[in-house]
Amino acid sequence: MIRFLLKGLWRDKSRSRLPIIVVATGVMLTVFMHAYITGFMGDTIEMNARFSYGHVKVMTRAYAELSDQIPNDLALLDSDKTLASLQRSYPELEWTERIQFGGLIDVPDVNGDTKAQGPAIGFAIHLLDAQKGDVDRMKISNAIKEGALAQHPNEALLSDDFARKLGLKIGDVFTLMGSSMNGSMTMYNLKLAGTVVFGVEMMDRGTVIADIEDIRKALEMQNASGELLGFFKDGYYNDDRATKIASEFNASFKNVDDPYAPLMKSLGQQGSMGQYVEMAKVWSFYVSLIFIIAMSLVLWNAGLLGGLRRYGEVGLRIAIGEEKIHVYKTMIYESLLIGIGGTITGTILGLFFAYLLQRYGLDISGAMEGATLMFPTVIKARITLTDYYIGFFPGIVSTVLGTALSGIGIFKRQTASLFKELES
Repeated sequence: MIRFLLKGLWRDKSRSRLPIIVVATGVMLTVFMHAYITGFMGDTIEMNARFSYGHVKVMTRAYAELSDQIPNDLALLDSDKTLASLQRSYPELEWTERIQFGGLIDVPDVNGDTKAQGPAIGFAIHLLDAQKGDVDRMKISNAIKEGALAQHPNEALLSDDFARKLGLKIGDVFTLMGSSMNGSMTMYNLKLAGTVVFGVEMMDRGTVIADIEDIRKALEMQNASGELLGFFKDGYYNDDRATKIASEFNASFKNVDDPYAPLMKSLGQQGSMGQYVEMAKVWSFYVSLIFIIAMSLVLWNAGLLGGLRRYGEVGLRIAIGEEKIHVYKTMIYESLLIGIGGTITGTILGLFFAYLLQRYGLDISGAMEGATLMFPTVIKARITLTDYYIGFFPGIVSTVLGTALSGIGIFKRQTASLFKELES
């Protein structure tokens, strides 16, 4: 019977071509939109994680209470031991040391007097050791505008706009003025190795990136780190896993009454990121749900209209002795075949376009001028397991349901009425 129905659909293009095109288009849009939403929301989370929050972050309890002020006087001491312990206990995460700091960049003239100054926000990472992964994780190589990555101690990177405002050129020396871990004023000379552009105003306004060992010397933080960041090895944040890991870690220090004891927080537990993580979950679910419902209504209507237009054919089939129930079943089977064919085609097309967006992205840097939040300037989709089956609901269920509802009319109407439709 299936073979007979397939032949009928293949030979009668009016019954198969347009319905399959409609189903494939709806499914394609559903799959693509879900991948797009997942990618955009996920990239925003990952961008904030790479620069500031990590997927999980370990710091002292005192530091956590004032984390917005970056209180390096409350930093973790003997951070190498804590880091080694974390690597043993949580091998599913990649761990790195990080120091965030603020300061004043002073540019001297030929006489050593101040020529220009500007406030800066700094990131101390493993800039000279590529094997630590910080350079790749923060995509610094891709952000280089002029010059190159730091290759030697006492070399640093500045945001390109910041360097231009200060009148700095590659190879020039500038002074970082700030407060040491012990509260005293400190000055440390660094050489400009290169400039970077991240495409986010808050990062490009005044950022300095230096090797963590240089900053430890500058801020008198030997073997200390403000934060220890952990990242899942698959590269994507999982709020449930991160929250569970943080709870397990903190439980081991539950009875320790020490403000300098380590405390772990997931990304979703830090500042405004918790609200954004929850928002991402809700938006991803509801936007996808609304789109699925909209496509379902379209495909349902298509199946309904397709069934109504075939009442003349139904009259002919009943006139030659075919039972109503058999006619009804064949219409359902045909819509099922159309739904399967359209869904498979639409899913393949949706995944193809989602892959193109995932691979190449869409540059929206022009629209991000003046933005103060850390959003990606290149929108990329992210294909997940859900995208392989999400189109089956609107593609198959809605199409079959529409046909089923239109076919009910066969049983409600008299055979004579169907004959009249045949005659007309």
